Amino acid sequence: MTPAIICACIFGAISLITFILYAVDKRRARQKKWRIPEATLIGFSLLGGAVGGYLAMLTVRHKTKHWYFHFFNILGLLWQIGLIVFLAIKF
Repeated sequence: MTPAIICACIFGAISLITFILYAVDKRRARQKKWRIPEATLIGFSLLGGAVGGYLAMLTVRHKTKHWYFHFFNILGLLWQIGLIVFLAIKF
């Protein structure tokens, strides 16, 4: 396996976890229970889970009114795609 494929698989796994975190937080918001901190959601999106974070925003309609969630998910998506492209070209 090439480094780009390994990196994409890692980002995919982190994205799945991020999607679940967003969905759990949405459910907890509806139930008025303890919530997952916004910094945790943003952190997971920035550190490899931007695809899952943005998909969760669109599918479960969570955090869509907060500009900074869009910003950090797109920022994370850009650097994650950039890293995969770099690894694909370099190796």
